[in-house]
Amino acid sequence: MVSTPTRHPRRKPALRPHPVAKRSTPTTQAESSPGPAVVEPPPERTGLVGKFVRLWRFLEGSDKQTSGSSYYMILGATLALTAIGLMMVLSASSVESIAKAASSVEPTDEGAIVFDFFFKQSMYAVLGVVMMLVLSRFGPRMFKILAWPGLGVAVVLLVLVLIIGESINGNQNWIRIGNQSLQPSEPAKLALALWCATVLERKRGLVRDWKHALVPVLPLGGVILLLVMLGGDLGTAIILGMIIAAALFFAGAPMRMFILLGVVGIAAAFGATLLNSTRSTRIEAWLRLNCESALDPCFQSNQGLFALASGGWWGVGIGQSRQKWNWIPEAHNDFIFAIIGEEFGLVGTLVVIILFGILAVATLRVARRYTDPFVRILMGSIMVWLIGQAFVNIGMVTGVLPVIGVPLPFISYGGSALTFTLAAVGVLLAFARRMPPAVPEPAQIASSMEKSKRTP
Repeated sequence: MVSTPTRHPRRKPALRPHPVAKRSTPTTQAESSPGPAVVEPPPERTGLVGKFVRLWRFLEGSDKQTSGSSYYMILGATLALTAIGLMMVLSASSVESIAKAASSVEPTDEGAIVFDFFFKQSMYAVLGVVMMLVLSRFGPRMFKILAWPGLGVAVVLLVLVLIIGESINGNQNWIRIGNQSLQPSEPAKLALALWCATVLERKRGLVRDWKHALVPVLPLGGVILLLVMLGGDLGTAIILGMIIAAALFFAGAPMRMFILLGVVGIAAAFGATLLNSTRSTRIEAWLRLNCESALDPCFQSNQGLFALASGGWWGVGIGQSRQKWNWIPEAHNDFIFAIIGEEFGLVGTLVVIILFGILAVATLRVARRYTDPFVRILMGSIMVWLIGQAFVNIGMVTGVLPVIGVPLPFISYGGSALTFTLAAVGVLLAFARRMPPAVPEPAQIASSMEKSKRTP
């Protein structure tokens, strides 16, 4: 009997449980996309180098650097104005340099003398840019540390001006050091802005009381103004007064106090004008009361207006100014804006004004981002200093204001003015480099919440 093999039944595969679909949660783009590889920070340095690095970070106050468009707007406008200034100093001073070389008894290199003002201004521009870049690396702590020593140095220099200073055009405002001269009132502007911001930041809410707002800002700041006034420089004293007023305004001082300070300031300026024959003559020339006299005090302002008018829309061309041929006194200094208008026309003057406007707008954009009152007060004071001085100079050249001898920032000839003006911009850049991110306004937050509720 043959047995047939039995077939084993095919085993059915084991049933696997069907996976239950889990409810997916919405993931953001940052969660779904693979993130960057985490790089471990380098180990902290030890020894003397490590201590120096930690001290530098402490003085900076923040390691986070968020340079934005405002940073490059401030830097670009500053460098553009400085370049325009160097070009116009070369153009406006060439005639005076040629006349100086022709009248010299000793044989001189005429080519070197023609470029003398330009070479000096370029040297101070390089020095100012270096100071600007160095100060742009500092933080609020470092500026607060420099406030009191800076004010002390400014007072000492202003006292030295009255003792060993050199008088030019009735103003004793320079200290001669070899072939170079220093104008201590220029570093005093930056020192005063730093000091006012430091003092008012410590008072904070107490500034609402006028007694705390005025003390010690007005007594010690008044010492700086008094020393400058004793040297006979009313124009610089007005700019210093604007810096103090701006610091009090951005600190939140009561508005009624500014009315009283304005009345006192106008009365002081009026008294200083009456006590000085040169100032009273300039005021009369501005009012057109003595233009027919033999001295012709209206000559400078009239020639400045002629230069602006002859420039027309597009100007007569760079280097082609006619009024600079000994028609406008101080053509490369206080009245350099008139030479810009003659050689580049209305378009050139508008470019300069727009660059100052860009500087002001960018500074305000940075200051509004900060909640630290020290930063706001300091940036506001520097902005009022630079823009206010530019307004006074342009108003002086166009006849809106009397001639008070205030240079145009970044553009007029003057080593001390250019160096410390660029240093002040370095302070602005220091805060623009660390500008905090924008905080949404309450209205924007409410509207975004309403939109999120409406969307399913």
